[in-house]
Amino acid sequence: MVTQFVADTSLETPEFVLPPQHRIPVNTYPASMKDIPPSRMFLIRDALKAYHAKMGADAVTFDASQGDGGASLPGVPRELLERALEIQIEHGSAYDQPWGTVRFRQAAAEQYWKLDAASGWGTDNIVFVQGGRDGLQKAYGAMVNVADQEIGGLLVVSRVPWITYSWGPYAVGLNVLLAPGRAEDGWRYTPEGIRACAEVAAREGRKLAGLVVTSPDNPTGRTIPLDEQIMLARTALEAGFPYVLFDWIYHWVTDGGPSDINVILQAFSPEDREKLIFLDGLTKSLGASNIRSAHLLAGKKVVKHITSQASHGVIPSFYAQAVAIAAYEMGFAKAAASIIEPTRQSRRVLRAALEREGARFVMGDGYYAFIDCAPYIEAGGLADSEALLTYLGENHGVAVVPGVYFSQAGANWIRFSYALPPETAQGAVDRLFTGLKSLL
Repeated sequence: MVTQFVADTSLETPEFVLPPQHRIPVNTYPASMKDIPPSRMFLIRDALKAYHAKMGADAVTFDASQGDGGASLPGVPRELLERALEIQIEHGSAYDQPWGTVRFRQAAAEQYWKLDAASGWGTDNIVFVQGGRDGLQKAYGAMVNVADQEIGGLLVVSRVPWITYSWGPYAVGLNVLLAPGRAEDGWRYTPEGIRACAEVAAREGRKLAGLVVTSPDNPTGRTIPLDEQIMLARTALEAGFPYVLFDWIYHWVTDGGPSDINVILQAFSPEDREKLIFLDGLTKSLGASNIRSAHLLAGKKVVKHITSQASHGVIPSFYAQAVAIAAYEMGFAKAAASIIEPTRQSRRVLRAALEREGARFVMGDGYYAFIDCAPYIEAGGLADSEALLTYLGENHGVAVVPGVYFSQAGANWIRFSYALPPETAQGAVDRLFTGLKSLL
């Protein structure tokens, strides 16, 4: 951009880059914000360290807390990493576009999503991002700047959301609103609950920013059928939400197979399709956490905004794109089999154990089950599921994530990760119930 100088501006005095009507007004809202807390995952490590201190450094422990298939499962196959290196060498090391590369867009559109031309969506609707969190932050920023154009709007998430849904939007100036939801329904969204959130926004004098639909869900693992996702999105758009964000980062790690984006797109008018945003990537389905390979599909205005912002911020890594290209060209079901299959087996192991124990739980697909531990917490005189984490880790060598970390609605629940080999999942759930029963 060439700066437009005013004719009477002296080179001896300071000069704004932008004229008054485009300058950011003074606003002190950061001074009133709550400090964003760091992850409390260190408590999990400390609890297992305490167990090893008591039982010996070689004592067997089970970590059912994490969601990193690259740590607990084989991760990205070596042949894909090597093929990606070949692609990187062929491509070179010059700057790429802020949306990625033509080759990535084509592979994603044609080989991965198989976008139907009738939807009007194609390569120009895809922007590469450096992992899921980067994609989410860029999506939130687009919600603020393209539609809301106001700090302090409301992003609606489920009653027990992934912790980053609470703090990521807040960092870019959005307030997060937990939708109504009941434990007996797995805290699922309802049309009534979505409309109630819109009514809160109206009463508060705040704009709506968007609704986040995650399937399979983190932390509950609940899977939302496509027809239900469509119904929820329609409800939100009719209620005045400018965007619906579908987080599908776990959708390949399911028993029913991946979600078909064409089904969603064809269910909406061309105008309403522009209000849909989809996030996907390799983090969970390929165990590629540290490769930071994800992408967004969205309407042209959102893609344009994200691209312009990225051109002054993060230009995406090509190697991360190359891993995705290699996986898409191989055929993604084959590429991700080393993650999908053991997780599927462990899902069966865990479900059978939970049913055998008569536990109350929420579980669909993905990596997680959400388990109600209220009877054990009460019997042990514990404050909540964080205290249960400490007890289980220090005394029984099994780590889980406390539901209270996600929201108060999950205070007596735990997230149990079965992104593990099936024999490890069996050992972990056995150790879990040994520890829980010791509290009775």
